[in-house]
Amino acid sequence: MNITVVGRGRVGGGLARLWTRAGHVVTGLGRDGGDTGGADVVVVAVPGHAIADALSKVSGLSGQTTVDTTNIYQERDDSFPSLSHRIQSVIGGPTAKSFSTVFASEYGRVPEQRIRPGNLFASDSAARNTTEQLIRDAGFDPVFVGDLHPGARLLEDSSGLTRALAAQMGPFFYRYGPPGAL
Repeated sequence: MNITVVGRGRVGGGLARLWTRAGHVVTGLGRDGGDTGGADVVVVAVPGHAIADALSKVSGLSGQTTVDTTNIYQERDDSFPSLSHRIQSVIGGPTAKSFSTVFASEYGRVPEQRIRPGNLFASDSAARNTTEQLIRDAGFDPVFVGDLHPGARLLEDSSGLTRALAAQMGPFFYRYGPPGAL
């Protein structure tokens, strides 16, 4: 896949490295923006409050499958049901929310886990297969929580729980599965 990642920080840069190792062609765009015209997938990996500014500097956004990795750390803009919906209003393509409940600081430790860590995601039906593939290619097992609406908001609202757990035990991996499957 040809992937353009908007954001070169821990999340964007870390995912770009994982996907490059998996054989994808990855272009990273930083604060100066750039063009996504050739991308099959656009990954938005900027702070939630910086979405509008970051995407305003990017050209070629025209209905590509989009993966939103953002989290909400400030007051919510209720003009959209979720940050994913805000991003979708700009790019216009099928959209997923993913990688927002895993710790970028631990991406390098994924391969050494006895059981592949889980990654919660929500998506439009047209983005689901691509998102599941990208999750697997990054070394995680996909855990589908439902359609983009209301799933993206559910994941965003759960970030407080993730932070509370991390405050007690540091960054962590998680795995969901039926009894006997783990």
